[in-house]
Amino acid sequence: MIEHTILITGGAGFIGSHLTRFFVKKYPQYKIINLDKLTYAGNLENLRDVENEANYVFVKGDICDVNLLNELFERNKFSAIIHCAAESHVDRSIADPLAFLQTNIIGTASLLLTAKKYWNMDYSDKVFYHISTDEVYGSLNDTGFFTEETRYDPRSPYSASKASSDHIVRAFYHTYNLPIKISNCSNNYGPFHFPEKLIPLCIHNILNNKPLPVYGKGENVRDWLFVEDHVRAIDTIFHKGKVGETYNIGGHNEWTNITLVKELCRQMDEKLGREKGESKKLITYVKDRAGHDLRYAIDATKLKNELGWVPSLQFEEGLSKTIDWYLSNELWLNDVTSGQYKNYYEEQYHKR
Repeated sequence: MIEHTILITGGAGFIGSHLTRFFVKKYPQYKIINLDKLTYAGNLENLRDVENEANYVFVKGDICDVNLLNELFERNKFSAIIHCAAESHVDRSIADPLAFLQTNIIGTASLLLTAKKYWNMDYSDKVFYHISTDEVYGSLNDTGFFTEETRYDPRSPYSASKASSDHIVRAFYHTYNLPIKISNCSNNYGPFHFPEKLIPLCIHNILNNKPLPVYGKGENVRDWLFVEDHVRAIDTIFHKGKVGETYNIGGHNEWTNITLVKELCRQMDEKLGREKGESKKLITYVKDRAGHDLRYAIDATKLKNELGWVPSLQFEEGLSKTIDWYLSNELWLNDVTSGQYKNYYEEQYHKR
């Protein structure tokens, strides 16, 4: 018997696919509707292992399409939304900021308005869970951490659009009492990550003996969170978090970009049987990104103390597992980098 019907937006993306898989498998009593536009980073091959499960349905569509949202709410009577869909790559936001404003702001507002309309003030057992980023807080110096009380100070079109969406979600809580929850996470890594991001890009380039681009001097610091730990945190907040609250999710793993790349090179050389230090020769320093934040670091004390979540992996172990996955799934990596993954939707869904 179905207890809840949950809409997951962006469920074919990196974090979204891990979350969708987790919920489909862990909660057979939940019906999971995955709404994804299947832009460049949305890949249904990420979900092959659950695509035929009885409690899973994929819908191709845009969160900005209000008519589609109305149809989905009318048909499915959603009791919850977990909103992952977002344009998320900073470099792309610098090149095309309007796309980020459209998806991250207008798309979020469209979802909120549709939920408000169909829930019609009957908020019992309802929740709108908004997935956000630590980048909304801006940049840290050498000390300090982002807490849930840190003032917003976004520095890129991407982080500004996510900050805007956070504010809109909170506004619907304060103005309309819409039952919302928000989490802001640090940099995710793990299997199925689209290879424009640092770790999968370097893995792909090392395999193909291509340069490893490092911005500036590589001194920028990020807190790295294994994606499966992030999904466990989302699960915990979804079921146990307080309505109206924000929770920061961090991996407690701060690394400078250059130290990370060197560790990745070390592990790759070892796993590929290459001469020690061979992959480090591929490191190439490039012009720094415009508005590049120096350091992100999450204080996840609230999540630990109130809900009992802590990350399960330290970075070296998580990185090793991630590399192993990519080495075992070179076909997936090749399909993504060549664009062949885009054919999967046509093959799987247009023949039905």
